[in-house]
Amino acid sequence: MTEAPESTLYVYQARNAAGKVVKGRLQAQSQQAAVGAVRAQGLTPLWVKDNSSLGLNRDLNIQGFERKPKLKDLAVASKQMAVMIASGVTLLRTLEIVAQQTENEALGKAFAEVQREVGQGSSLSAAMERRPKVFPLIMINLVRVGEAGGFLDSALESVADNFETELKLQQKVKGAMAYPIVVLCVAILSIIAMLVFVVPTFEGLFQGFGRELPLPTQVLVTLSSSAVIWVPILIVLAVAGGIWYSRNKHEDRVRKAVDTAKVKMPIFGKLFRKVAIARFSRNMAIMLAAGVPMLQAIGLVAKVSNNWVVEQALLDSEESVRNGRPFAQPLAQHEVFPPMVTQMVAVGEDSGSLDQMLQSISEFYDREVETAADQLTSMIEPLLIVFVGGIIGAMVIALYLPIFNMSSAIGGLG
Repeated sequence: MTEAPESTLYVYQARNAAGKVVKGRLQAQSQQAAVGAVRAQGLTPLWVKDNSSLGLNRDLNIQGFERKPKLKDLAVASKQMAVMIASGVTLLRTLEIVAQQTENEALGKAFAEVQREVGQGSSLSAAMERRPKVFPLIMINLVRVGEAGGFLDSALESVADNFETELKLQQKVKGAMAYPIVVLCVAILSIIAMLVFVVPTFEGLFQGFGRELPLPTQVLVTLSSSAVIWVPILIVLAVAGGIWYSRNKHEDRVRKAVDTAKVKMPIFGKLFRKVAIARFSRNMAIMLAAGVPMLQAIGLVAKVSNNWVVEQALLDSEESVRNGRPFAQPLAQHEVFPPMVTQMVAVGEDSGSLDQMLQSISEFYDREVETAADQLTSMIEPLLIVFVGGIIGAMVIALYLPIFNMSSAIGGLG
């Protein structure tokens, strides 16, 4: 018996019935079959090429420049899969459609590869697990539970809901952080511009006075004259620090220092704590509601918590549960969890409704994050205006102090 040739990933550009140019990818056993598959979708192919022949694309992928899927891409793909599977579309056809429709190149390619492996007999979760850089751990495990329990559509719906909620949470935090970061950057650039361009014009004027400058003006002139040295040094240090952090941010010692500082820092610390609690309770509720065993759920949520402090608390709880003790008890020993959270978790354990209690905690803290982000934005705006205005004002006063002193001296002589 002759074996069927292995299918190949083809990319294409075609024109739809409305005349719009669309792009996509599909698995086919030959280029002719790929062209036929494009036509079968009601499209007029402009070109169809073997993905491996696209040298530039392949080189970019090897170098890691392919755009990784975002939460939005994963949420949309999960929602599409849930709807199609619930409607009776076969898994292979579902994966093919999602691979063609997703806008993210890396995710589309991954779904096409997953479809090929599923067609060869692999389970969906196993095929996803081989691509951990594309598919998050929580998605893989929920899919595995859905496959085992026969409710894959519901599991994918939970995945989509989780990613959508997480995306809203991230957007709220980014929105709250964006304004102060932008204002501070503008303030720093303004100060450097004054030191480099404005102060030197006054320095020549000061030399003609023939008198000792006031201390604030001396400091300003010294900073300005040495700016050609310390400004480049600061830029190099900032770039080097950014590169070092990007390479070492997953190290435990770095995560410990950064995440501990985040939850303890003034003003923003409360917001970060609320985000961490919302993420923990939501992920834990989804895992338990899907039927994941307690110990496995704790270990998984610890890995996807995205916060070293929460991860350590969950690892302590995992050890507690493994030894037959309550889940809530170790959580109470960590400052990141308020008493209300640990008490509600304890009540959920005692009543056998831990997943529902965690869901309630998640919903409460999702609202708390929204409120805290809005309050933070409105509170920090006047503080930043006063801060930036104070620095610029102090520099201007320091520049004009010698002129004021000279005017006073002349007035005294008169």
